[in-house]
Amino acid sequence: MFLAESEPGRILVFRGIGKDGRAASTHVFAAGFTLPFGIAFYPLGSNPNYIYIANTNSVVRYPYHVGDLAPSGPQEVVIPQLPGFGRLRGGGHWTRDIVISPDGEKLFVSVGSLTNVSDVDNNPGEFHRADVLIANPDGSDLRVYASGIRNPVGLAVSPRTGELWASVNERDQLGDNLPPDYITHVQEGGFYGWPWYYIGPHQDPRFEGKHPELRDKVIVPDVLVQPHNASLELTFYEGKQFPSQYTDNIFAAEHGSWNRDTRTGYEVIRVPMKDGHAIGGYEDFLTGFVTPEGDVWGRPVGVAVAADGSLLVSDDGGNCIWRVSYTGSRQ
Repeated sequence: MFLAESEPGRILVFRGIGKDGRAASTHVFAAGFTLPFGIAFYPLGSNPNYIYIANTNSVVRYPYHVGDLAPSGPQEVVIPQLPGFGRLRGGGHWTRDIVISPDGEKLFVSVGSLTNVSDVDNNPGEFHRADVLIANPDGSDLRVYASGIRNPVGLAVSPRTGELWASVNERDQLGDNLPPDYITHVQEGGFYGWPWYYIGPHQDPRFEGKHPELRDKVIVPDVLVQPHNASLELTFYEGKQFPSQYTDNIFAAEHGSWNRDTRTGYEVIRVPMKDGHAIGGYEDFLTGFVTPEGDVWGRPVGVAVAADGSLLVSDDGGNCIWRVSYTGSRQ
């Protein structure tokens, strides 16, 4: 299992599981990154040739073969300058997730906005931000795939439909209850509202009257979650350990609100799917990170499915990785 440690700027690799449930060995795969976040292997399948790492300001890759505990060749810069180059903290949303299309022909990269909300018509700093970008695997032909997505922290591809999905942090300073964060499929050329609108044709009051021609073009997200939940990474469950009703469902990490009177998030949620499409709601799956007194001791960030079908959850509040296993009979 590979893990990005963003602040130290390194990629760790964990191998095996001991009798105590902990990783049998831990290695630093590579270091010297700039706030790394997204990791992807290319091509898809059991024998990739490359590992891609998304820094906040670039995408790089290394030659990789199954079992490598260190790069087997030099770093290659695939996308040399993502928006936000030269900015770290204080430079807007910095996470960059990365996934490969099912046919292996395209690379998707998520880039959050520079600001909470901004008149992007007059702010060149928002160029190629609040977008999902698409490029060839070698980084060429970089362009916008979908726009108006304030902070698409997590990306994943549906194994059933091949559609791209994103987990999105919406804007702040409209109160405790607006607007909801969301999880949605992302369609090519789609516009999801930021900064002018949210959740369809609802105009942000800070931009009253701006861009009326976009009102009816805003795509309503598939699944709304609590406002300020800080929905981060997500994955589709393709394992064989959990009961069959979990197959192809989404698991998403809700990092938790920092600016809401009543805490929300601090959990992993399950989004039920049918025939590759969300049926509308979600349910709590992994909870308990907030004490009855209101203190927080865990904040989920990443979710991944291990080879044995267990669910792995990274937690930057507890500085650990949780492993969720099912011990009943699969139905």
